[in-house]
Amino acid sequence: MEKVFVAQRVAKKLFTTEAAVDGAMVEAAELLSEMLKARKDVNASLVFADDVQVKMMEAIKALSEARTAMVAVHTELNEAKLRLGIRTKMDNMEKPPQAVDHSVTTMREVG
Repeated sequence: MEKVFVAQRVAKKLFTTEAAVDGAMVEAAELLSEMLKARKDVNASLVFADDVQVKMMEAIKALSEARTAMVAVHTELNEAKLRLGIRTKMDNMEKPPQAVDHSVTTMREVG
């Protein structure tokens, strides 16, 4: 099998895995938000289920560390691709769809 096709197969899985980690981070953050709102909605004390909130923050931290590791994997695989003599860009491959955040504005130069 040609190296470029093998690299494309790996790249596709890499992109899918990166999207899954990002998605898990989003879901975890939303869960934390819902947990905090739920405590307020039932008029529970601030200390109620504090240990659960701490565990949730630990989980989010672990997901963040996983994301950082995936960035390193991406970099290493790109270097491996070059060592194998594969010069084509993998950017043209179909990446998993990413949500567009319309609440973020872009900066522009004003003069």
